[in-house]
Amino acid sequence: MPNALNFFINGKWVKPRNQPTLDVINPATEKPVGLISLGTAEDIDAAVTAAHNAFPTWRRSNRKERLDLLESILSQYRRRYDDIAEAITLEMGAPSSVSRDVQAAMGVTHLETAIAVLRDFPFSFDRGSTRIEKEPIGVCGFITPWNWPINQVSSKVCPAIATGCTMVLKPSEIAPLSSMVWAEIMDAAGTPAGVFNLVNGDGPTAGAALSCHPLVDMISFTGSTRAGVDVAKNAAPTVKRVHQELGGKSANILMPDADFEAAVEHCVRAVTLNSGQNCNAPTRLLAPFSQLDRVEAAAQAVIDTIKVGKPTEPVDMGPVVSEIQWDKIQDLIKSGVKEGARLISGGPDRPEGLDQGYYVKPTIFSRASNDMRIAREEIFGPVLTIIGYENIDQAVEIANDTPYGLAAYVSGKDKSVIRDIASRLAAGQVVVNGSPPDPMAPFGGYKQSGNGREWGDFAFDEFLEVKAVLGYPSG
Repeated sequence: MPNALNFFINGKWVKPRNQPTLDVINPATEKPVGLISLGTAEDIDAAVTAAHNAFPTWRRSNRKERLDLLESILSQYRRRYDDIAEAITLEMGAPSSVSRDVQAAMGVTHLETAIAVLRDFPFSFDRGSTRIEKEPIGVCGFITPWNWPINQVSSKVCPAIATGCTMVLKPSEIAPLSSMVWAEIMDAAGTPAGVFNLVNGDGPTAGAALSCHPLVDMISFTGSTRAGVDVAKNAAPTVKRVHQELGGKSANILMPDADFEAAVEHCVRAVTLNSGQNCNAPTRLLAPFSQLDRVEAAAQAVIDTIKVGKPTEPVDMGPVVSEIQWDKIQDLIKSGVKEGARLISGGPDRPEGLDQGYYVKPTIFSRASNDMRIAREEIFGPVLTIIGYENIDQAVEIANDTPYGLAAYVSGKDKSVIRDIASRLAAGQVVVNGSPPDPMAPFGGYKQSGNGREWGDFAFDEFLEVKAVLGYPSG
């Protein structure tokens, strides 16, 4: 990658102000696969200044100009699709099939969705003699994670472009390679200078400089709740808008009339997808006490089919992203054993025959209580915790007994009961009977899972200020 050590600022690939560097580690081999520069506050300032200077012109762009740019980005993205997928596998260990068919595919989804929404999005409308105007908020700072790198980049960049904002992206320094390809795509697509900028770097330096910069009007962060708190604190003195998509510990309620085998299979595959590194994974499976034996047997049957191995081979699961993440998962698995949950499958250490790489055994605990660490903390690995309940009211109570509120899941046949449960769950998204993702559905959380929404038309409003013009001249 010829631009790996450079940053994309004001329409050009430029050298950083200083030369601190960082190896990008392939989690399957534990060896470097790339080298990036770590940006400083000076690099961030240069990128923000470029975005600030570009904003007055880009905010006045019309709908057609923005549509044309998004269409051009989509065309270039399709041309570089295989490069994106390969980079994701190298940088964060997703199996090639997942990188190609799921991870990289999300870039196309968000681009196509933004184009569809922009065609008819109402940026202004009248209420009596008052004109309501929705105007771009300004310079946006994006701090994105390593687990779904292109999904999170595209879910922020696409609506920002569509609404007339300019931006600075700081991708995760753990998995920056796919974002570098994205920047090359933006360049090839003819993005006006300064509209999109990229600076690599770590959170305490580049991330903090971006979130506190006085010329940044909005900061959009996806990552852990702990890091999100730091971002909000850094942003507070400048009273900029803070949009966050943070952690989760989503409950999956199996109603007594559920198709247990089908629902459990969907749950186990969702928890092991992407090695469990999904903020909305249904990691707490709530089942009637009377059905726990059946649920455990069904979960064991599915987990036995999950093939773990090198991401370049036909496997279901590759490694987790880093040694730090591997250590955290191991600590939580050991805590589940220590606290007395029943270990159904998996457990500590690496799977047999995988001595190199950050591989984790797909793990299932059962007969757990909701006060155990494996039920309280976001593990961010392929670990499922099964919890029994006496009745639906208790199930809802357990589901809501968490500091998080990103997603929740319900499986069953009684439509009226499903509607009632969905209305009582404190979560930003409720998935019924394994429904597939909806690119127009708002995505975001309650409580410590964040604020604001991404995806579809709801994402547009996050990048817009609302102005009321009273006594607007008609005609």
